[in-house]
Amino acid sequence: MDLTTVKIDKPEEMNFILGQSHFIKTVEDVHEALVGTVPGIRFGLAFCESSGPCLVRFTGTDETLIELAKRNAQEIAAGHMFILFLDGAFPINVLRTVSQVPEVCRIFCATANPTQVIIAETEQGRGILGVIDGFKTKGVEDEDDIRARKEFLRRIGYKL
Repeated sequence: MDLTTVKIDKPEEMNFILGQSHFIKTVEDVHEALVGTVPGIRFGLAFCESSGPCLVRFTGTDETLIELAKRNAQEIAAGHMFILFLDGAFPINVLRTVSQVPEVCRIFCATANPTQVIIAETEQGRGILGVIDGFKTKGVEDEDDIRARKEFLRRIGYKL
């Protein structure tokens, strides 16, 4: 078995969700779930099929995001993984919806951070072992950090 990492290629502030599902129906079902949850959402979704023709299946509402998803899916090339790039919504707005799509087995990450995907490859194929999401922890927050966190969440409208 060979281990490698694949860096997610994306604009710095772009949010994405990386997950695993079990059926090509995922592409249509996630699409329907997203447009039903956030009207006007812009997204690109790609899914690596792992049987039959083993193609990257894709959909979305924004051509640039669709191309971004397809390119990253081809780089990862691991069985039954999907990658979803978002614009006009954040993972917190759609994560529950995506995770409740019946074909979705797991979510590896939902982030805008720089991300590396840890891949295992055997003679059969490739699989995702996990992700490196962002950077190493530098310490524990103090009172100033707590105050800044709370102010930030209220400023962006996620807390009252």
